[in-house]
Amino acid sequence: MAIPRTAPPGDDTWGACRFCSVAVAPNDKVCPECGAPDPIRAAEVATLPKSVRRRQKATNLLRTLVVIGIAVGLGYTLLSTLIAGPPVVDDPLDTQGLYTIGPGNYTIISGDITGGDFVIGNFSTTAPAALDVVLDVYNSTEMPQFINGLNPTPQYTLGPTTNGRIVFSAEYTDTYYFIFTNPYPASSHITYIAEITTTYESSVASDGFD
Repeated sequence: MAIPRTAPPGDDTWGACRFCSVAVAPNDKVCPECGAPDPIRAAEVATLPKSVRRRQKATNLLRTLVVIGIAVGLGYTLLSTLIAGPPVVDDPLDTQGLYTIGPGNYTIISGDITGGDFVIGNFSTTAPAALDVVLDVYNSTEMPQFINGLNPTPQYTLGPTTNGRIVFSAEYTDTYYFIFTNPYPASSHITYIAEITTTYESSVASDGFD
């Protein structure tokens, strides 16, 4: 009487790579991830040496930990973004600095202003002190005229004065240019440092100013 033999497991079951433990589809002969041949089929797992099974378990555990770590990292990043809110970008019209201005020359501070908002600040000279400064504010239409040496009408002007307080309110939304000029002629050779501070104020968030 013939003794029936158990047929070896076929390739129609899922398996795992012997090297990296990645799942291998039925009928595939090599690992789709690393290309290692002869994947382990499900029916073979129980017959594997203990060292191979331990390696498979360790590899699967490591892969699981990596996935969990990535998920935790992404969750932390998203939660941190929600808590912190949108990034705060400094307004270009929030400034405080020292500017060297030669005779007949000028320095420009510019930025967008929403209609109804305003810019406040102050300026004075140092090294040497108590010298005149002229402030003119031009919009985006007037600025090219100024650059081309024409005579545009400023939206706001102040000086000549040794120190001044800026209170400029924009009637409409536009890009505005605050031009601080040293009014002394080139022949005077008077160069000084202008100390300028400007602050952008929203009409929505403020009740007014002094």
